[in-house]
Amino acid sequence: MEIDDLTPAELRVWRAFPRGESVNFRETDDEDTAQGQEWGPERTVRAAVLRALLLNGPREDGEIPALKLAGARITGTLDLRYGTCDHAVRLSHCHFAGVPQLYGARLRQLNLSSSVLPGLTAGALRVEGVLRMSDCVVRGPVRLGGAQIANALFMERAHLTAGQATEPVLQLNQMTTGDDVWAPELRVDGEMRLNGAHVAGSINLNEARLSRPGHPVLDAETLTVEGDVLLRHARVRGWVGLRGARVTGRLDLSYAQLVNPGDAALRASSCTIGELWLRRGTPMEGTLNLRRTQTDVLFLEPGVVPHEVLLSDLVYTTLTPHEPAERRLSMLERDGDGYVPHAYEQLTASYLRIGDDRAARLVQLAKQRRHRRTLPWYGRLWGHVQDATVGYGFRPLRACGWLLSLLAVGSLAYALHHPRPLKPSEAPHFDAVFYTLDLLLPVISFGQEGAFAPDGWYQTLSYALVIAGWVLATTVFAGVTRTVSRQ
Repeated sequence: MEIDDLTPAELRVWRAFPRGESVNFRETDDEDTAQGQEWGPERTVRAAVLRALLLNGPREDGEIPALKLAGARITGTLDLRYGTCDHAVRLSHCHFAGVPQLYGARLRQLNLSSSVLPGLTAGALRVEGVLRMSDCVVRGPVRLGGAQIANALFMERAHLTAGQATEPVLQLNQMTTGDDVWAPELRVDGEMRLNGAHVAGSINLNEARLSRPGHPVLDAETLTVEGDVLLRHARVRGWVGLRGARVTGRLDLSYAQLVNPGDAALRASSCTIGELWLRRGTPMEGTLNLRRTQTDVLFLEPGVVPHEVLLSDLVYTTLTPHEPAERRLSMLERDGDGYVPHAYEQLTASYLRIGDDRAARLVQLAKQRRHRRTLPWYGRLWGHVQDATVGYGFRPLRACGWLLSLLAVGSLAYALHHPRPLKPSEAPHFDAVFYTLDLLLPVISFGQEGAFAPDGWYQTLSYALVIAGWVLATTVFAGVTRTVSRQ
């Protein structure tokens, strides 16, 4: 490009480039970049001029070239596809008329902060430093799939929309970063895709606003994050998909609001997560899917649990905060898969681990009652008997109460009406208490039952006491066996 072909504004940028000097066309610090299409020729720069500078710009001995431009209206399309640029590029507060084409480019550093763009095509981009899009307004898809960013990606307070586009608004699939994806207060009206991305640092989406009702709004299958994924105070309309993701640190949804009624709100199945925090927020509007997920710490407050959960094969080492079993059990009752024994065993193990045996027994009792609903009528009948007598073995003192009550009834009845002796000359002295014990206890014998024969109503009572004794003995044995096997 000949220097004689440049406008005064372009000539100013051209002369500043070899020395790495900044060119600022902004009239005030608070001007609206969205109105950049109205800026005149005094601050208009053609994209072709910027391309010529970045790929083959002038040099000066002893100086470090750099493109540092602010407040410019950039016309045309900045096309750096497959190009290599060894200079820092800062195009802040600029208004782009065309979508920058950076596919396969290699850049030292790129800063587009506070700029307005109709989109960005930068798949397979390689940045040796930082890619900064802080406070950007982008009205089309941002394509960064397969990009390699040596340091961090900054998108705090950026606002991304795509109008009627059917593709994701923010495409970070298969992207790798050597540091964080830093995007607090990010606003995305559409889908944000992170499938297969690898982030060596953390992902910060605190106070983000993600909206795509009824559809995937944050799709991050097989995402790998070596640090944390933070969504504190986030407001999400649509479903979040994290199937197969691996988060070494913390997945923090504290104070978050996830809304996707009629479908899943959070799909985090088959994940491996260091700590999963669901706390201090409003109840999710939609299903919570944690099937086959493994986490060391599950920080789950009952108040945020939605009306339906999917917890099959969820594995956690520590469950916090410590809550009464009654509050945790209501969550298991909401499992959309119905009766899931593993969920009860996990909850029991978490209580036993902290020494709360009473809560563990309540969970096991609830498990048996839930299981009873899945049985045929005769199984349910026998289950009701075990529950009423000894609480499936988890309330053994209840059997003592039944025995004492039956002993009192039998003793009083036979004390008022002695059964006749079978052999009066050989019969021992009748004792109503021990006679009743002989009827109730199926193994122990005090020599009373075989020596006396009641008649009429009292004979019917004796049969009832024998049957009750066998039922109590069987249920107590079953309960003890279950307790021993569990331990």
